[in-house]
Amino acid sequence: MEALIPIIIVIAKVIGITFVLTLPIIAYSVYAERRFAAIIQDRVGPNRTGFAGLLQPLADGLKFILKEDFVPSHVNKFFFWLAPGLTMVPALVTLSVVPFGSALFGEKLVIADVSVGPLLVFAIASLSVYGITIAGWASNNKYSFFGGVRSCAQMISYEIALGLSVIPVLMVFGELNLSNIVQQQSESGWLILPLWNESGHMFSSAFWASPETHERLWLWIPMTISFFIFTISIFAETNRMPFDLPECETELVGGYHTEYSSMKFALFFLGEYAAMIVGSALIVTLFLGGWSLPFGWDSWVFDTFGNWAGLIHLGVFLGKLVAFILFFILIRWTVPRFRYDQLMKLGWVVFFEAALINIFIATVIIAAPHLDKGPLAALIIGVIIFSVLMFYIAKSLDKMLSSDGSDDKELIPPAENANN
Repeated sequence: MEALIPIIIVIAKVIGITFVLTLPIIAYSVYAERRFAAIIQDRVGPNRTGFAGLLQPLADGLKFILKEDFVPSHVNKFFFWLAPGLTMVPALVTLSVVPFGSALFGEKLVIADVSVGPLLVFAIASLSVYGITIAGWASNNKYSFFGGVRSCAQMISYEIALGLSVIPVLMVFGELNLSNIVQQQSESGWLILPLWNESGHMFSSAFWASPETHERLWLWIPMTISFFIFTISIFAETNRMPFDLPECETELVGGYHTEYSSMKFALFFLGEYAAMIVGSALIVTLFLGGWSLPFGWDSWVFDTFGNWAGLIHLGVFLGKLVAFILFFILIRWTVPRFRYDQLMKLGWVVFFEAALINIFIATVIIAAPHLDKGPLAALIIGVIIFSVLMFYIAKSLDKMLSSDGSDDKELIPPAENANN
């Protein structure tokens, strides 16, 4: 019987984190988006089903289940059915390594406390591009196929910047275990809010006298750059506005899921929101302290609540997660859509080079206390030369793309050839 206890605990974590927490958050993220959009656009939004429309996600789910599941005769049926699952499942699997709280009665609130958390997340999350690409190809619809190909190109472009932007973060923490990364932020300050450490907090003189404080404040510069690159890349990775080109209705009818209906369409729809939640959870975990409270208050929580401290930290994590989901929604309804050439230029010409330079900046700051003045000066000069070289390459690529016809003027045909 004792051998079954670890298995029962893992099953309880899977049910609790995936089905009790994540899936309701996905459903009510849709409700929150519709209400938020209605406020921005001076509308009412869903308000009929249940109190203030709170049962609307249940009604939408029932509608999708009861709708006719129409499968066109010209599609490749096996891959047509496989694609929605390949979009939804990777997003849910990646949540297995995200710590939702500290510990509850000695058990960490994470399904799989592995030592390669970010690598596993990137490896599994990148599989969702296959679902989108296969959906476009299996539909045997050229417009759906175009949407799938564009999504594939977009996600590959931004996954490179996504991976490079997180390297300085892992250099600072020196490990890949997400639970330990959050614990370090609890003790030494959040990555982009390093206003406390074991010496004290920002209102104490001991904090400003600590060498650790000086290093963390210098590291705040590359960490903030990583935060912006990582966050914007997550927007592009999840096909959210202003990067939702693969499903741009005015250009591609409906994108890669044009031929889908009923629950298969709902899986694509929910997969986008699941990816948004995973992206928000990663941003909160890596940059905003995860489940930890600011200014060293976690020690007070542990002393006061004991074995129940995990529930307090779970609430803190969910609060940060919901705040970032609302930020995602706000961006969608306030920022206009990028053109496709602007989208690709941002990924390859701006973020790729900026993330590479940021790695070297973080390296200089981390290595500075351990180097003499001569090697340190040589390292700084090398970083400057590398940055200038990357800037020159980026500008050359930009000019090359413009001369090949990506400029607005080149996209407009001459008047005398307009009727040809």
